[in-house]
Amino acid sequence: MASHPYISGPGNITQMIGYLRKSFPATVNSDTVKKYQLASNNESYVINALQFLGIIDEEGKRTNKGHDVLLLPQGEFETAFASLVREAYSDLFEHWSDEAWTLSKGDLTAYFRTTDKTSEVIGGRQAGVFQAFSSLAGHEQQTTPSKPRAATSNSKSNATRAKPAKAKPSETLAGPIVAVPGHTSPKKDMALTVRIEINLPAEGSQETYDNIFKSIKANLIDV
Repeated sequence: MASHPYISGPGNITQMIGYLRKSFPATVNSDTVKKYQLASNNESYVINALQFLGIIDEEGKRTNKGHDVLLLPQGEFETAFASLVREAYSDLFEHWSDEAWTLSKGDLTAYFRTTDKTSEVIGGRQAGVFQAFSSLAGHEQQTTPSKPRAATSNSKSNATRAKPAKAKPSETLAGPIVAVPGHTSPKKDMALTVRIEINLPAEGSQETYDNIFKSIKANLIDV
């Protein structure tokens, strides 16, 4: 079990301490937390955090030092509250000294995970509770800028794919091709061989044969 307190919403603890500064009952328990409508179903985590600081004892009764610190006016309260936190987190301050007040959440998470053998989620919640206490003690929290992520192979490939494609040369679309009958180029000299078969009538006279050959000569051979 984690030795340092944790809760999913450390702001509930901060608000509870604010209410106790205005009115600190002799006994603080889950019903007291419910009355202020804080940490629904997680009231025990708020009680545990108050007990860890020594503001209330194991039975929920307010302690003298807790009462004295919470009733101090603003300006004196921060210094006295810082003493409560330093005492409760003595192991953390022995390791980091005053630097512990402004450690990043990541560093605090790593410390609590190592010390309490907790998961990353619980370690982060423990870090959140300490940072809430640190703020109440008047210490500003360190803001760690997020580091830029190195480009992965996938992102490189995506970038490559994202490059615009080279523009293709503009294409001129030809209009519709219309087949227009044209004149073939005139051929030069052509050799033409014509074979003529003549069927001579058997009953023809010599004059008939002579006329046939004259007609052939006149109409074909001299053309």
